Amino acid sequence: MRYALILLAAVLCAQDAPKKKRGPRPPLPGVKEVQKPMDLVKPEAVFPVPGVPDWTIASKDAVWVSNKPKGTISKLDPKTNTVTATVEVGKQPCSGIAYGFGSLWAPLCGDKAVARVDEKTEKVLATIPVGPANSEGGIACSKDAVWMATGEAGDKVVRINPKTNKVMAEVAVAAGSHTVDFGEGAIWVTQSKGNLLTRIDPKTNKVTDTIEVGPGPRFLTVGEGFVWTLNQGDGTVSKVDPKTKKVVATIQCGVPGGGGEISAAGGAVWLTVFQIPITRIDAKTNKVTHQYAGPGGDAILFAHGSVWLSNLREQNIWRLDAAKLAP
Repeated sequence: MRYALILLAAVLCAQDAPKKKRGPRPPLPGVKEVQKPMDLVKPEAVFPVPGVPDWTIASKDAVWVSNKPKGTISKLDPKTNTVTATVEVGKQPCSGIAYGFGSLWAPLCGDKAVARVDEKTEKVLATIPVGPANSEGGIACSKDAVWMATGEAGDKVVRINPKTNKVMAEVAVAAGSHTVDFGEGAIWVTQSKGNLLTRIDPKTNKVTDTIEVGPGPRFLTVGEGFVWTLNQGDGTVSKVDPKTKKVVATIQCGVPGGGGEISAAGGAVWLTVFQIPITRIDAKTNKVTHQYAGPGGDAILFAHGSVWLSNLREQNIWRLDAAKLAP
């Protein structure tokens, strides 16, 4: 009995003890010679999205953003610069968002499923019972399928048939693989808990190549003729030639750590992480040409002739003129 009382007192004391606040994150090194303050960045338009606006994707005439705590995706109209629709998709949309086959495809961490939303009616057409491997990952559409990393170990990629809304194949990949993209005729998958970029042939549903890139590659993009991985382990970007399946450049960006996003278009590669919301890499010279440090960021996308920056903590999306970011 005495032991039980002592144990109870210890538990109560632990509960009453003040919780230690997490200190500020150490500043990221960045690329100081090209770095400027975020205060200099002026948006062309600001879209209010209350909650946690995060993952973005472009459709033919809009940009869409997912909102995990609200269970929604919102439609941003680039013609009017307004939010024109907000669609309830399910519990905790996460791990990216994709566009294809006239639909938006949103992984749901809460429901362990994928929601399919019709672009025109803005309604959920189907909920497919397969969940993402990780809340920080990605989903992609190829010419005839939807692809997503899944499994508790992140060791497989599922292929979803958009005609039936059912999983039609599973491809084994290295454990710890979470993000998927499509381009240059292949499916590309990053191993977040390693240093591999995996290539899947969509014609055969088989892995054809595994390529060593920088440490902890999570987010990736295919554009400007190459595959680009944002490596969280050391804050570099690996540039991979899809023809030779080799790394042709390792670009020092000074943005190590969790979170972030990457997009390649408009002659450049665009990165975002907290503390350094915008980094621009020239896609030909492989040089960081511009970098902006300060508050904002968490997801970035080049679409409809603009750069779209999701400011998660500020609960809004900025539309930016790419030319003004790199004068």
